[in-house]
Amino acid sequence: MRLCQIVPSLEARYGGPSKSVLALARALAEARNEVELLTTDPGEGWSQASERLNLHTYHRAWPGWICPSPDLRRHVMSSRADVIHHHSIWLRTLHYAHEAARRAGVPFVVSPRGMMDPWAWHHHSRRKALARAFIHPGAFEAVNGWHATSDAEAAAIAQLGFRQPVCVASNGVAALSDEEMTSAVAHWRQELEEPTERPVALFYSRFHRKKRLLELVDTWLEFGPKDWLLLVVGIPEEYTPRMIEDYVLRAGEAGRIRAYSGAGRPPPYGIASLFLLPSHSENFGLAIAEALANGVPALVTDTTPWAGLNQTGSGWCVPWADYGPAIRSATAEGPEALRRRGAVAREWVLREFSWSHSAKMLSQFYAKLGGNAGERKP
Repeated sequence: MRLCQIVPSLEARYGGPSKSVLALARALAEARNEVELLTTDPGEGWSQASERLNLHTYHRAWPGWICPSPDLRRHVMSSRADVIHHHSIWLRTLHYAHEAARRAGVPFVVSPRGMMDPWAWHHHSRRKALARAFIHPGAFEAVNGWHATSDAEAAAIAQLGFRQPVCVASNGVAALSDEEMTSAVAHWRQELEEPTERPVALFYSRFHRKKRLLELVDTWLEFGPKDWLLLVVGIPEEYTPRMIEDYVLRAGEAGRIRAYSGAGRPPPYGIASLFLLPSHSENFGLAIAEALANGVPALVTDTTPWAGLNQTGSGWCVPWADYGPAIRSATAEGPEALRRRGAVAREWVLREFSWSHSAKMLSQFYAKLGGNAGERKP
């Protein structure tokens, strides 16, 4: 099957989809599909070809925040793909995908990538209403099928009134190699310059209010043990590392929390005893899955699709109201007990979440949609 996958950007600063969409495209190619992956970039564009996968990056024009790209549009309008699949919403590339699928008469699939979860849908709702009307008019109504990465995301799509078929195919996840882990641990030990190796709780995600980062800082200062370090690493967006550390300093708690940009640094899973992510919402939560795959138990909010943490003993999935006491309880178990939970987590996630399985499910979904490409209304 010939597949055209489109994502607005593969830049790391845009979070999980920058990794997951590329990994999915590779898995679809390994499943013997012919795959082209189209994206935009501030530069002049470039291409890269490998067996069954062709990656094309096109210049992102002005205004960059909606990701217009006349060059990408020209390419996709001439595509001979059997299916056109767009990842994310609210941006101009979704309009190009919609146009191209309608012109070619092929199935049009969309992955919201968390943007239809209740918190995300209502955040800046007026801007999003304008985007739906003017940036990609009619695209949602034209979708033949949705791709969700969790049952919770599928339910969110249905709650918004869309009735097209939904394929639930989770992200895959892989652990760092032994060499990568050893190098990462050495990097972070040197970076932190800790006189003693105190236990570390890790937040590793975008610095965005959706992640409840400032609320986590306040909660940690109240409930976190003083002999632990909260390490905050990620992509600066609404906050910077300096803003986080100044916030802690003003609270009179210097040294209990350290903050870093993750750009150019390896993942810090290897020095963590506990992973923390109290998001308002996550469609999947790739960083959660990565932490578990690397042997770190997680404490997350029940607005993420990780209730399985409670069922497997791999961590805790709790309401936000209970998050502070849960921090106190989890850290009280101590690093050795948490390591045992982490071993369970690693085995569970690497068994249940693979890119090959997701690629197989999506390939079957595409094939099923091929026979009813004309049914485009919710």
